[in-house]
Amino acid sequence: MKRVTIYDVAKEAGVSLATVSRVINGSNVVKRPTRDRVQAAVDKLGYKPNAIAQGLALQKTTIIGLVVPEASFTYTGQIINGLIDVAKIYNYNIMLHTITAGITDLSSIIEDIIKSHVDGVVVYNDKLQMPEMETLSKYNIPIVMIGSKIRNDSVCSVYVDIEKAIFELTTKYLEEGKDKIAIIEDRKNQYACQQMIAGATRAFEAKGKKFDGFLKIPADSRTSYAFLSKWLKEHSYDLMIGNRDSQAMAILNAARENNIKVPDDMEVVCVIDTKYNAMVRPQISSFSIPAYDLGAVSMRVMTKMLQTEDSEKNESIELSYLFTPRQTTKD
Repeated sequence: MKRVTIYDVAKEAGVSLATVSRVINGSNVVKRPTRDRVQAAVDKLGYKPNAIAQGLALQKTTIIGLVVPEASFTYTGQIINGLIDVAKIYNYNIMLHTITAGITDLSSIIEDIIKSHVDGVVVYNDKLQMPEMETLSKYNIPIVMIGSKIRNDSVCSVYVDIEKAIFELTTKYLEEGKDKIAIIEDRKNQYACQQMIAGATRAFEAKGKKFDGFLKIPADSRTSYAFLSKWLKEHSYDLMIGNRDSQAMAILNAARENNIKVPDDMEVVCVIDTKYNAMVRPQISSFSIPAYDLGAVSMRVMTKMLQTEDSEKNESIELSYLFTPRQTTKD
């Protein structure tokens, strides 16, 4: 069956393409008899306006660009689901861009976003910050950042305070007399590492101590596990913290190989909770971070930015977290 186009509508109604476009997009400059004739042609032919073509006439595309990292897609998937569910409610479509370390050129992603004339951009990626944000801002594109609290007039953010979470966790262990605490580098999310280090550092300083437990993965180690399996032969800790589930599992495997009992000899905590933390043995204690809500709230903030020119600038929405103790911690 032939697809009905705007050209067919114009021919049926005996008007120009511009007139059809104005009627479809609700312009009040078209006289009532002509508008009725065009609408009658639309109804007769069953014409469905193309969202992109319709948007170009309004300088809107009803498309939101979404930038996410390729890593940790299980967790990222929940964010995407929340965002898409809210986007459907407000009749927006999502154009997904993924960034893969060492493969994707970040500048090309920005170029694609600008060329696609999206109405706004939602970003969940620690690598897309300033000056990339400033580049997007020059095009007056509304931006919502997920996971990072951005201080910029043109960017809103929805985040969970990971620094606070690690501060509270570290303080608890310090008050129990346990100060041998390590944080494993997440090479795929340096921003998260900075937050974790800041939280631990603040907790140590509050007790008059210095935090020196950040474990940077050497460049010649392909994985956290490759590094930890050797490192734990000569080092011991009260608590080790990983950002992602795969890192926490690497800690568990390295500990097992070095006859370190978890949680009796050493406790393990993962920052980002996923279904895998409850599937492995021992089950991994972690922070329940509302990934779905991060996506849903971010899209709602975006719709507010698009619906009014008077939307509050630099809006930052903090979502709560909950520590979920499992088998890798004693309490």
